[in-house]
Amino acid sequence: MNLRGLIASPGRDARLAWAVVLILPAALVSLFPQGAALASDQTAAMEQPTQAIPTEADLRPGIKLPYIVKKGDTLWDIANYFFKNPHKWLKIWEQNLYITNPDLIYPGNEISFARKAVKSGGLSVTRMQPEIHIKPAERIEPAVDTSRIVTALQRQDFIRPEALDAAGYVLNSLDDRINYGANDRIYMKLATPAENGSVFDIFRSADPVIDPKTGKPFGMLVKHLGQVRVTGYSKGITEGLIIRAFEEISRGDRLKPARIINTRVEPDYPNQALAGAVMYIRNNAAEAGQNQIIGIDLGAQDGVKTGSILDVLKSGRVVKDTVTGKMVALPEENIGRLIVLAPQSHASIALVTRSTSPINIGDAVRNSIRP
Repeated sequence: MNLRGLIASPGRDARLAWAVVLILPAALVSLFPQGAALASDQTAAMEQPTQAIPTEADLRPGIKLPYIVKKGDTLWDIANYFFKNPHKWLKIWEQNLYITNPDLIYPGNEISFARKAVKSGGLSVTRMQPEIHIKPAERIEPAVDTSRIVTALQRQDFIRPEALDAAGYVLNSLDDRINYGANDRIYMKLATPAENGSVFDIFRSADPVIDPKTGKPFGMLVKHLGQVRVTGYSKGITEGLIIRAFEEISRGDRLKPARIINTRVEPDYPNQALAGAVMYIRNNAAEAGQNQIIGIDLGAQDGVKTGSILDVLKSGRVVKDTVTGKMVALPEENIGRLIVLAPQSHASIALVTRSTSPINIGDAVRNSIRP
């Protein structure tokens, strides 16, 4: 008779079946004591109270607060950063149910351990909120045409008279020609021997620049003719290869170390008060306008640097006061703006970026007001 039949039989047989049902588990326990102990432990574990909320004692030593959530972080990573036992992450999640997915933490959240934040497992989370910053509008200076700058700086320069013969000069060529151009080989006399690969500017002196204030020579305007690279040296003679030529190069043309041209000219407004004058206009012209090159008597020693923005002012006209009958000088008139390209110690070459009237030698140069 099977067990189902015992349970279903009436009377004495039924009582026997119930006895079997009650005795069978005890017999199984006696046959498998280890399984019974395991089941007992699992039951006891289920009946134990929930794991204690993390405390300050559970923290790792020397952690830096707050912790900023990074892209890819999970609660496991954060718990491992804060606690000695990273399994605390589940408890943290239970106390922060606003986190719908523990594997998706938003970057930028700040997480700190706070003793008073007991309900959140000791961790307090600050969600970063967007903020509006109001700043005054800034005017962006228009871009400077670098092609004009390169052309201006490659073709001319302004030097002190004592620098005219400082470096050396062109001596001759391999084939005894009079004029030379690009890719021609030449011989040079240098005041100081130069290493192979050194580059020199080849220039020719022009008229001296006269200071309009004193009437005395202030410096020499020079015209760049090209560049030469040193290829050898023998018996006091330096050999070179002309790598660039703007005009024909001849014997006796002067040399000076090549200038590095910075085409990234950023506009700058000097803070110190400046007062100078226009000394030179390119090609000895009588007047200058927009996009022309001029020379001014302000240099690096005055606080001028590449990119300095200055205004050009013309002396006010002298008119007759019809009421008093006296002659009156009107205020200076702003007639243009310039940007310094190549400052020397006492003078600079500048590019006229704006003009409303012709600019002449002697016109005043002053600070420009920042927009």
